[in-house]
Amino acid sequence: WPATLLTGLIAILVLATNAYLVGTGVGVWGVQTPVVWGFAIINFVFWIGIGHAGTLISAILLLTRQKWRNSLNRAAEATAIFAVGCGAMFPALHVGRQWMAWYLFPIQENIAIWQNFRAPLLWDVFAVLTYLTVSVLYWYLGMIPDFATLREREKHPWRQKLWAILSMGWSSSAREWNHYEMGYLCLAGLLAPLVLSVHSFVSCDFAATILPGWHATIFPPYFGAGAIFGGFAVILVLLIPLRTLVPELKEFILPIHIEQMAKWLLTTGSLVGYVYLTELFIAWYGANPFERYAFWNRITGPYALEFWGMLACNAMAPQLLWFRAFRRRPWLVFGVAVLANIGMWLERFVIIIISLHRDFLPSSWSLYHPTWVDITLLIGSIGLFLFLFLLFLRFLPVIAMFEVKALCSRSEEEPSPPPDPGPVSSPNLDQATFGMGARFPSAPALCRAGRALREMGFRKIELYSPFPFHGLAEAAGHKKSWVSACVLGGGLLGFCLGVSLETLTSMPRPAALRGILASHLFDLFFPLVVQGKPFISIPAFFAVAFETTALFAAFGAVLGILLASSLPRFYKPIFHWDLFSRRGQDDGFFLVVEQRDPRFGSDLPQILQRMGALEISPIPE
Repeated sequence: WPATLLTGLIAILVLATNAYLVGTGVGVWGVQTPVVWGFAIINFVFWIGIGHAGTLISAILLLTRQKWRNSLNRAAEATAIFAVGCGAMFPALHVGRQWMAWYLFPIQENIAIWQNFRAPLLWDVFAVLTYLTVSVLYWYLGMIPDFATLREREKHPWRQKLWAILSMGWSSSAREWNHYEMGYLCLAGLLAPLVLSVHSFVSCDFAATILPGWHATIFPPYFGAGAIFGGFAVILVLLIPLRTLVPELKEFILPIHIEQMAKWLLTTGSLVGYVYLTELFIAWYGANPFERYAFWNRITGPYALEFWGMLACNAMAPQLLWFRAFRRRPWLVFGVAVLANIGMWLERFVIIIISLHRDFLPSSWSLYHPTWVDITLLIGSIGLFLFLFLLFLRFLPVIAMFEVKALCSRSEEEPSPPPDPGPVSSPNLDQATFGMGARFPSAPALCRAGRALREMGFRKIELYSPFPFHGLAEAAGHKKSWVSACVLGGGLLGFCLGVSLETLTSMPRPAALRGILASHLFDLFFPLVVQGKPFISIPAFFAVAFETTALFAAFGAVLGILLASSLPRFYKPIFHWDLFSRRGQDDGFFLVVEQRDPRFGSDLPQILQRMGALEISPIPE
């Protein structure tokens, strides 16, 4: 509570500062000629880098089936969303006249001109918004099973309703798990290239210019490696103190997990150091006097302290992690991670400020001095990020509960079958009965029972498990999920929309259509002549087309899961089955046979008992 209160006050401070900034104008910043970009863009690139790494870490570890992913994936996904939110605030403020920011969106009828799809700044708009949207979908989708667990455990009426709405009627059936796993895997597969592309497009804000210090083809991989480096550093900075503040988390965030992340920090830090040396070598080897001077100015100029601080924090400090004894001391790793975050912010300062403050003409040289507004927004963004993360810790599960259940089940042996309880009396089956349900002792026993019933001719059956496992959908008789087809269809739709938007708005107005189209439809054709480039510029159009493809493919994954699983569906008879409500989302494995099954009869309880069912009872309609 003290930490939440403190960071909340800082978050309120940044909101008040933003209100003052919007009401007064961007002149309250320290930007001037030639340093037209200052703390706002530094903070933007810094936070976006952190945000990209969070989801990339979760997605890559999921695709590679790393079991230690469970200790950090939920926190990493949360940091990604909060960091992107903090970062997106700065370009929205930087545009000035913020109430006109909607001009960035393709609403041609109102603004009477189309956006320039060749501009890297517009690529940023599509890239960051796409990434934020897909990250929120990925994060929310991962928590749906946990929301169902909270729904069953919650005693307070209105909070129980809230969890019920967020879980959308999730029941952990084999059908739901079948489609959920496919869609979740597709989203992870989309996020991996999406993350790399977004930070590559952010780097093009600089690399697409001819300014010495910015005009470099190494920037896309350079920014990508730096983003992963900064992301791991932020996760370590958050999780290591969290283990101390919340001792229960030591059972989930183990020293081996911190050591694994320290190895990643070492690897990406070494890559970043390699890029620094590459930049210096190319500046010397290229024999361009302006490029040479830009880098010499970094080393010996008025901002040399920031350059050497960047080098020490990002390239030198991580080398301590070569030593196992160092990696196995969490608080030493925490110190290196803190230095890495400082170094990544300094890196953006070096790239932006030092490259700008000395123009081609010495008469235009000027030093950059941040104002109190710049400094307050920097501190406030950190406070806002921590405040959102603390709220996340307070109200949502920081560890994916259903994944923990799956890991625990793999480490436990199947329990021995219980003693025969004797004959089961036939229940009174009437029209108000939905079906017959039974609880089984383990996942293998559930699958055996499901397969046996299907061999006997039962068809209206469903299996329920608190976590997914191999063979669950097959035992219930479900075919391969068609969610992947929805992802493909959504991706093709997004690609066609993106290409059509860019191509049609760049074509000259065809004279042959004058007699066919209404006059206002001709506004769709609005060619922009940019530096003599062709109207249809495939390399420049790739960025937006890729982002729309990924965005609509993600929508296809989520909609496919919901449609295939018949969600949201807030009323299900199984929710009123007392046995399922008590254990269905924790450790219960259930089989349900619907009354409308042709083989349903009074002998069903005896059949289920012979298959190893522990508890058998009818389910009310």
